[in-house]
Amino acid sequence: MTGFSTLPLQPALLQAVDVLGYAQMTPIQAASLPPMLEGRDVIAQAMTGSGKTAAFGLALLSKLDVDAIRTQALVLCPTRELADQVSKEIRRLASAIPNIKLLTLCGGIPLGPQIASLAHAPHIVVGTPGRIQDLLAKKALKLDALKVLVLDEADRMLDMGFEEDIAAILKQAPKKRQTLLFSATWPESIRAISKSFQRDPVAVTIETTHADTAIEQHFFEVELPRKVDALLLLLAIHKPESALVFCNTRRDVDDVAEQLSQRGHVALALHGDMEQRDRDEVLLRFANRSCSVLVATDVAARGLDIKDLPAVISYELPTDADAHVHRIGRTGRAGNTGLALSMVAARETNRVGMIESALGIKARWGRLDLSQRFPKPAPPPMITLAIDGGRQDKLRPGDIVGALTGESGLHKDAIGKIDTFATRSYVAVARGEAAHALERLRAGKIKGRNFRIRRID
Repeated sequence: MTGFSTLPLQPALLQAVDVLGYAQMTPIQAASLPPMLEGRDVIAQAMTGSGKTAAFGLALLSKLDVDAIRTQALVLCPTRELADQVSKEIRRLASAIPNIKLLTLCGGIPLGPQIASLAHAPHIVVGTPGRIQDLLAKKALKLDALKVLVLDEADRMLDMGFEEDIAAILKQAPKKRQTLLFSATWPESIRAISKSFQRDPVAVTIETTHADTAIEQHFFEVELPRKVDALLLLLAIHKPESALVFCNTRRDVDDVAEQLSQRGHVALALHGDMEQRDRDEVLLRFANRSCSVLVATDVAARGLDIKDLPAVISYELPTDADAHVHRIGRTGRAGNTGLALSMVAARETNRVGMIESALGIKARWGRLDLSQRFPKPAPPPMITLAIDGGRQDKLRPGDIVGALTGESGLHKDAIGKIDTFATRSYVAVARGEAAHALERLRAGKIKGRNFRIRRID
């Protein structure tokens, strides 16, 4: 493996990489960063969790002229969730470079505030194709100074119908630019985009299979009427602290989440029909361990960044093998082991063959005794408190920690993940300390002010 110090990166970026603990480059970083830093176009095949965000993040940051107040880098993502994760990673990489402005511009929120935020051009924009095209059409966003354009998870953007928006955006960008294309798969549509909009790109392919030592994968033959019972049994047998359950349709997502909740699980649904604020709360509750089971569609789960996810369960197999690879790639990351369980109805057995070919494995089949009773599941270790105040109120995570600790307060170990948004904040606290935490925040003040506090269940 190769260290980042072997690359021609500015000291501020090397400092950030060191602070983040990125000791060695991942395969995608080692293969793609040298040509990207040379200014070459790159088309890279790599799956979620491979380190691709840090790769193109370092590449675009190395090109920035901070003194030039113009938009110099644009990253297109398929979903707001992924765009948020990409923005956070780029901000972390840019932490030692002063005065960099980055905006995340996605649909699901009013257009007016985003237009106002573009009055002073950001150096970097991360967003979804539809919203970026809207802002270009209104001439609020200008790309005339663009140096680097990144298409992240390009295959998924095309699957979601963004091909026309992407083509329109690329045509409005300067011809003399660097175009970086990252995709889990390379169907003909991706190759066509590359051929039309990239200049002599360097092709980088990273193996997408998963080692058996990292992910333990099992298939179970279960007909549709018994799948909920089978899911309950798998959760009872393996007892994962958290599990991501994939369904192919939004209707199944809602139905499965509701049935799990009725059986005692703290389970939440995630799909595209939900309001953005509700989606944000679901994602953060799963990430901060106050929700044990997240039931989601493949598209909704894009951008979900859970570093230590014990189990992924397919309620139904996806129709293509690449989607299955993405699903199981959510677990077994960063040296951890993971569990991937798939329930297969008779009509889905042909999909198992495609998965075997794609992964180069022989499917291991398990058996389930559905006559067993299901014990009551253990509750998640944390609960979430919502605070009606955020970054616009100058509220920081340290202020929330200070309000919860101190004399007769919570021990710092009882406080989990804190998420701050523009007008609201969320803090996870140990379940046994929830009442104490709620009482303390309501009775006291945060940063000398009273905020409305509520528990999210």
